[in-house]
Amino acid sequence: MMEWSLSAAFDAVAAAAPDRDALVWKETRRTYAEVASRIRNFAAFLQRHGKGSRRERSELERWECGQATVALLLFNCPEYIESMLGCFRARAVPFNVNQHYRAEEIRGLIDLLCAEVAVYHRALGPLVRVVAKARGLLLVDVDDGSGIPALAGSTSFEDAVGKYSAPPELPRPSPDDLYLVCTGGTTGSPKGVLWRQADIFAAAMGGGDDTSPQNLTAKAAVGGATWFAAPPLMHAAAQWTAFAGIHSGATIVLHDDTAPFDARTILDTVVRERVHFMSIVGDAFARRLIAELRERSYDLASLRTIATGGAVTSRSTKEALLELLPDITIIDGYGASETGGMAYGATRRAAGSHHFTPGAGALVLSADRSRFLVAGEDEVGWTARRGRVPLGYLGDRKKTEETFPIIDGQRVAVPGDRARLAADGGIVLLGRDSLVVNSGGEKIFVEEVEQVLRGHPDVVDALVVGRPSERFGEEVVGIVQLRPETAVDPHELREFVARSIARFKAPRAITYCERIRRHASGKPDYPWARSVALDAVASGTRRAD
Repeated sequence: MMEWSLSAAFDAVAAAAPDRDALVWKETRRTYAEVASRIRNFAAFLQRHGKGSRRERSELERWECGQATVALLLFNCPEYIESMLGCFRARAVPFNVNQHYRAEEIRGLIDLLCAEVAVYHRALGPLVRVVAKARGLLLVDVDDGSGIPALAGSTSFEDAVGKYSAPPELPRPSPDDLYLVCTGGTTGSPKGVLWRQADIFAAAMGGGDDTSPQNLTAKAAVGGATWFAAPPLMHAAAQWTAFAGIHSGATIVLHDDTAPFDARTILDTVVRERVHFMSIVGDAFARRLIAELRERSYDLASLRTIATGGAVTSRSTKEALLELLPDITIIDGYGASETGGMAYGATRRAAGSHHFTPGAGALVLSADRSRFLVAGEDEVGWTARRGRVPLGYLGDRKKTEETFPIIDGQRVAVPGDRARLAADGGIVLLGRDSLVVNSGGEKIFVEEVEQVLRGHPDVVDALVVGRPSERFGEEVVGIVQLRPETAVDPHELREFVARSIARFKAPRAITYCERIRRHASGKPDYPWARSVALDAVASGTRRAD
């Protein structure tokens, strides 16, 4: 079984198709050969500053990292992918930072993951200024045309890739080197998921246990498809789309995500670049594309596949897309940062919607997490994956052992979703078990929002739940109990929350009640809260946004 580092995989593709466009963003186009040169120079820059590997995987526990970590605070751009690949080449470990986080949230994440380097767009520099000084971060800035100056002591990315010629011998990357992706979904708070590069390559980036140098280069040489990663690269799903495309020799088109999602811009890009494969995030993206397609005509003859994941894509949405684009295939993917791509359902106009077909290693675990279910058992269990799964969460032994337990002598990833195993072996998803609202692809832990709401001087108690939203898939709703004889405008409460945590976490609707219902134990009655949120739709709850 061939074990790949992500650097070795890229090098093989670049050697097979050096003159093909690798990355396209707005007016910028870079070939595989150009990207290969730039990432080697960036790796040399990191090496000259001592940012690489210090301890090998065999010396470490599965929640530990022996490599320098690098925070990426960037909007979509070619430098995002180049930074990742340059880090891998230097045996450093890049990780994604949500640019919508507030400065304190970013500081907490950078501290948690022990970053030594930050690569940032200049417009986002103010968010890392304080933590950069406190931690003594090595800073690399990407000029975004904002006119905002780089932070003091920062090196421009172009200088880093232009002034530092790669030495003849960079360190040899290992398949055991790490891929690190940040998530808050399964854990309830930001965590860094640690993958061996060989495992993430096979689990989510287009590789496989049987991928040999010969078939990787052969596939790349005859490639030439154009893949469009519409979501932000700060999300794992967009990274996986980009790298899976790279490993097939595709040209990767990146969306400019500095502005709000605009369906016209997305579709114009598909037309201009003759896109074959596009990834989106559930109903939040799809419904706006549908509305635009109904308004204007586009030549989308090149588009063959739309892959959707990261949030729910409803049956009605898929039917509407297929009515407008009858020749495409919709791939509805299921997975998590803790599992990689686990299962999929493919839908064409001529066929009904299928339930999820499990991928390699995908299983359903019994409710007590003691055994794997077999086809035909009707028990409601947990989705799980074995084989190519993460090592654990960086720096968190307890959560590592909870989410990645050893069952029957094998490490298993259990992301927290309930499911049944159908008689035909398919996976029937029943939903997330933890208290997470998935809004437009963003995972929001309700207790964090509740804590902020309860900090308002006129709020006695508050619960937060999700309810269906045509725009976002789900939206955050706050159920609030105010102090007697007080009145607070919903917009004021939303702004109060947004001053403490990222705006996308703030409730988009608020409904008021005389008393929050809790169980005798003091625990919240979330079924009651959800019914209140749903009933409020009919009664005309005032929007907070």
